[in-house]
Amino acid sequence: MLVRVSHSARLADYRAALTTPGAGLPVLASLLARMPIAMVGLSLLLYVQRETGSFAIAGLVSAGSLVGVATGAVIQGRIMDRLGPTRPLLVAVCLFTAAVTGVILAVEATQPAPLLVLLGSSVGVTEPMVGAASRALWTTLLPPGPIRHAAYAYEAISLEVFFILGPALAGILVAAPWAGTGVVVGAICMVVGSIGFALTPAARRVRPRTSDSARELLGAIASPGMRTLALAALGFGVTVGFVEVAVPAAATEAGHAPLGGIMLAMWSLTSVVFGLFYAVRPWPGPMRLRLPALLGMFAVLVAPMALATTSLLWLSIGLLVAGIWITPQSTAHSTAIELVAPRGTATEAFGWVVTSVTLGLAAGHSISGQLVEHVGIPASFIASAGAGLLIASLVWLRRSTVGEQAPAPEPVPVAAVR
Repeated sequence: MLVRVSHSARLADYRAALTTPGAGLPVLASLLARMPIAMVGLSLLLYVQRETGSFAIAGLVSAGSLVGVATGAVIQGRIMDRLGPTRPLLVAVCLFTAAVTGVILAVEATQPAPLLVLLGSSVGVTEPMVGAASRALWTTLLPPGPIRHAAYAYEAISLEVFFILGPALAGILVAAPWAGTGVVVGAICMVVGSIGFALTPAARRVRPRTSDSARELLGAIASPGMRTLALAALGFGVTVGFVEVAVPAAATEAGHAPLGGIMLAMWSLTSVVFGLFYAVRPWPGPMRLRLPALLGMFAVLVAPMALATTSLLWLSIGLLVAGIWITPQSTAHSTAIELVAPRGTATEAFGWVVTSVTLGLAAGHSISGQLVEHVGIPASFIASAGAGLLIASLVWLRRSTVGEQAPAPEPVPVAAVR
């Protein structure tokens, strides 16, 4: 018998989710652990650039860190599905601490670029994936339905807030007497928050679920629906990646380079505000239609920015409008996992979403940089829209794979029984 999964949430559901017995401590700890998620990588880039004097080397180190995150998300997710979150997170914290220490020592000792890139990659691989663990924890705290959906929406919205605060904190701390201050502060928050989350009673009570799919070599990605979801997440990352390079380039060309980061924060702001209301009445209803529709609409709204590159005001307005579709996509990706991930692979499945978005960002950054340099800034926005629409079309063609298998019935958690 199929299990009907609700994909909408009332505002009251947010409060119900966050006040669920057992959720308080994990929520607080995960907030601290995830706050520097967009801060560590940027702080590392700024730190390396300040110490080496080279944006080229700093960019390679940052790219290495992104690739590391993409790899580590899946590896850690699969391990947490098999062992629960506590032990894997504690091991990741130890390795992450060693990696951050190593890269700082290497930068201070002016080691060659290849070693810095390798160490930057190790920082990304070992970064504790508290976001994936936090998302998966809700399945043990709440039964399927609108309250759990509200919890997923909260995860997406809070993450978007950190993508606003992270770069701002990185920019402030790089001006400290020692340029590596942001790296250390971000790492400390991540380590303390990860340890706190791993040791909460709710996280320690999680028992791994076994399944044939979990033991397969491909794991969660063996599911056709999961591959479709990963494709949608990749398209989202690619579309955003183009814009994240083109906007600072436009601000620099206009003679107001510092405004680039502020303008990107603006579209995250509208994303958070609209995300709260979108979760109440998500559209389209069926997830198989929602994934391509949201990506396609996002891409369409990016296209007009190509006409506004000479006016930072109009470009900012364009960002505000396009930004409303960011959090809805993140929420849809998180919710769709329940429909497409094989039983027992939820954490790894979320890791694949993170990996797909990260690889998309890396691809968007690299291609957009070439377009800005050799063709022009408008070309980057056009390419962003074109790539988003192309991938949205591919997701549409694969829409039948989403929801083809419903999750097996889950027992209602004791903590959720009133």
